[in-house]
Amino acid sequence: MSPDAIDHLNPLTDETPSSTELPASIVTSGIPGHERPVPPYAIEPPTEAVTKKFVVTFAFAQLALFIALLGPVTISMAIKVTAVVGDAQATTAQGLILGVGALAALLANPFFGRLSDRTMSRWGRRRPWLVGGSLGLAAFLFVIAVGTNVPTLLIGWFLAQLAANACFAAYLATIADQVPPRQTAKISALGGVMQNVGVLAAIWIATLFTSQMIALFMVPAAIGVVGMVVYALVLPDKQLPKRPPSMTMRAWLDTFWLSPRRYPDFAWAWVSRFMLILGSFLFSTFRFFWMKDHLGLTDAEAAGVVFKGVLIYTVVLVIVGQLAGIVSDKLARRKVFVFASTALFAVGLGLLTQVHGVSGFYMVEAILGAAYGIYMGVDLALVIGVLPNPDDSAKDLGVFNIANAAPQSLAPFLGALLIGGAAKNYDLLYLSAAALTLVGALAIIPVKKVK
Repeated sequence: MSPDAIDHLNPLTDETPSSTELPASIVTSGIPGHERPVPPYAIEPPTEAVTKKFVVTFAFAQLALFIALLGPVTISMAIKVTAVVGDAQATTAQGLILGVGALAALLANPFFGRLSDRTMSRWGRRRPWLVGGSLGLAAFLFVIAVGTNVPTLLIGWFLAQLAANACFAAYLATIADQVPPRQTAKISALGGVMQNVGVLAAIWIATLFTSQMIALFMVPAAIGVVGMVVYALVLPDKQLPKRPPSMTMRAWLDTFWLSPRRYPDFAWAWVSRFMLILGSFLFSTFRFFWMKDHLGLTDAEAAGVVFKGVLIYTVVLVIVGQLAGIVSDKLARRKVFVFASTALFAVGLGLLTQVHGVSGFYMVEAILGAAYGIYMGVDLALVIGVLPNPDDSAKDLGVFNIANAAPQSLAPFLGALLIGGAAKNYDLLYLSAAALTLVGALAIIPVKKVK
């Protein structure tokens, strides 16, 4: 990144013209049903269908990033932590490391999303963050790979989450930047599918390198960098036509508060996502340990069963998710799909209390895959439909993605408390996860702006 590009990344620069200097006239977007004022520093919303090249590289970027990012969350960090502290301390250390790392994600996503919205780089608003964030993620995964104690792992994962979310905030905003409303469910469904295929691929890679720590973390990291660089090269990322107005620090921080009273649909969608992700991560964070404690599997056996379970989950998700996205776009309906999928996910979590063997686990993974496939095929399209300000899409999506990050921070601590250390109360863990997810289903009912 060149020095002049870095200078332009500062949203508080004194060289930025004040809002009073902007022309008073505004134009209106031409999307039927989405008319809104467009300030002179904004980019016109998309009206043309995206190209096949965009779709392919968009999907590959999502796949690559989540291979790098979710490998540690699902299995790699558990293997690393066990190697560092042993079995007795592993669940506590895992909860601490992932919980603190998720706090970084909570802060980074809206912060870097805001910077991305206001970036004046010659390469566009999103490209610097796509490439820079993926490189940062790779660097800090290397720190984790060579770390020999819990503080190193904790700091490495915290910084890795900062970098990854700088990348992901910009990436997610490209949907609002590039995809017209008639395609948002289909494209967001594809992204959801690739995210979960990325989890599957990350677990498969972990099964190949369980005893080779450098490769365990750095092979996924390299894939993440390649995916984002390829997408950045193809992305038609436009520069802002005019620098946004300058802001005081107080005004800049205030933009991250989106009043639930003023934007109730956005708030209800946020609560629904928060509860679903919390329930999901209460399961996935401790799944590897549940395999060992409840099913009596070794590390290698547990890794293999998790991989097969996620394979089943992903195959079902891919098929159901794509169908859900297509049907949702055709019917122009979102809420019924989001409600039904979230409720079904709660049922699947509850059924885990009745699982006492590998075959039962696989059945539940199929149910969860179908539920999450429908959800990922439709929910992001619903969220884009209730964004408070399309001109600040990355920032608003970053605020929304606190509903993804905050549960990931809370789940390790809450899950460890529910399990009860030596008590190993996994039934309480899964029943609590199911109840919280059901609340998420109910929260989508009051949404009014989107059908």
